[in-house]
Amino acid sequence: MLIFGGLPLFYMELALGQFQRCGCLTVWKRICPALKGIGLAIVVIATYVSWYYNTIIAWAVFYFFSAMASDVPWKSCNNSWNSIDKCVVYEGRGAVQNTIDSKHLLNISLENNANNSVTLNPLNLTIANVTNITIVDDTKTATEEFFEYQVLGLNYADALEDVGGVNWILALCLFGVFIIVYFAMWRGVKSSGKAVWITATMPYAVLIILLVRGCMLSGSWKGIMYYLTPDWNKLLETRIWIAAAAQIFFSLGPGFGVLLALSSYNKLDNNCYRDALLTSTINCITSFLAGFVVFSVLGHMSHMSGKTVDNVARDDVGLIFIVYPEALSSLELSPFWAILFFFMLITLGLDTTGGIYVVQLLDVFGAPISIIFVVFLESVAVSWIYGVERFSNDIQSMLGFRPGIFWRICWTTISPLFLFTLFIMSLAQPMPPQYGTYDFPTWSYTLGWFIVSSSLLCIPGYAIYLFFVTPGSMAERLRSMVVPTEVPNHSDDVVIPVQL
Repeated sequence: MLIFGGLPLFYMELALGQFQRCGCLTVWKRICPALKGIGLAIVVIATYVSWYYNTIIAWAVFYFFSAMASDVPWKSCNNSWNSIDKCVVYEGRGAVQNTIDSKHLLNISLENNANNSVTLNPLNLTIANVTNITIVDDTKTATEEFFEYQVLGLNYADALEDVGGVNWILALCLFGVFIIVYFAMWRGVKSSGKAVWITATMPYAVLIILLVRGCMLSGSWKGIMYYLTPDWNKLLETRIWIAAAAQIFFSLGPGFGVLLALSSYNKLDNNCYRDALLTSTINCITSFLAGFVVFSVLGHMSHMSGKTVDNVARDDVGLIFIVYPEALSSLELSPFWAILFFFMLITLGLDTTGGIYVVQLLDVFGAPISIIFVVFLESVAVSWIYGVERFSNDIQSMLGFRPGIFWRICWTTISPLFLFTLFIMSLAQPMPPQYGTYDFPTWSYTLGWFIVSSSLLCIPGYAIYLFFVTPGSMAERLRSMVVPTEVPNHSDDVVIPVQL
């Protein structure tokens, strides 16, 4: 995914923005005016992402201020939001703070064809002639309850149809996030670029500290072995490939217009080839390192609870707000490390009580499917309409050398075919939204596909609009729609502000 999809397109967008000196909307005047709808689709996708991504950052803000206490509040079950008999805290192998009672033992079937004696602790019951005992464990850790009940308020809203009232504290956090975003963009890259030296390096120090601590936890090796053991059968599942593509595009940024905008500030002779290789490598190493941190803690949670790692893990957006706080609560001076970690999470990103269901819906339909098709069309437009030879000449004029045969083959053939195949697979076998055990209603899928189509329809919609507003005969209209109307001005090698 990285080698044939993410990296070639990352390099392409860096070079395109650096040479053309414009953003995702105006760049199409210099490639193919009829495809400006791709830029509009990018704007719509970015809007959806900002809706739910900023909400996730607002959760981090909530944790950041909650950690400003003598002890982190998700460490115990003695809080107002905790359930009376379902909250547990792992204090040692098999030991919990709250005792599980008989309410948690369900679906016990009795058969007289066996003589087995089973002792159930801590209830200390002995039952004879019992087989097929199924124990449904509906307990939650203190960390889970803090996230789901105190932060999200899911005890007041349990479905997409019933999102509940406004969580005013979380709404205030979200408002604060939008203010932070505003001031981060207010002065452009010149002001935010200075802060990046701190915000981009501090996460590595925190991750290394958490990794060392995570590896010291009992049972951490179980999670690490689970993390490093491949399951080749998963490669046959469509959702794995879609999730991998979404991860690459989210982490590297192709298809969101960000790379075009930021690279337009570079000097004309900046080595964007080196930047592409270096940034992609660091990004992968960071993701791999973060995986060790997560799964070392999951292994510890598995060891303490007696569950398997895959039963402890969860594959929704709440994972980071459960696993990392669990690790932080085991550290000395846990409030300090929690404040530091969630401040890091806030800087990396730079409502209602049932908002998690909306977030999950947008997480599945807001970007992953649409962005695959948008990047596919973008690669086709640059490689086949603008021309890969012309694009290679642009890179040579900036860097002094042409891109190698590998990059040209990826841009023209491998990456487009790969992305188009993924897009068809995502349509044939869409990845369903999920949060825990909640099944999303049928109508939410209709809403989800409306979200997908709302961005993709911008592409043919703008082409049709341009055809009707362009004067001349049909042949003249079609020709003017595909012929570039602008060329970049490189008379002065200065930083030119991006234009949208």
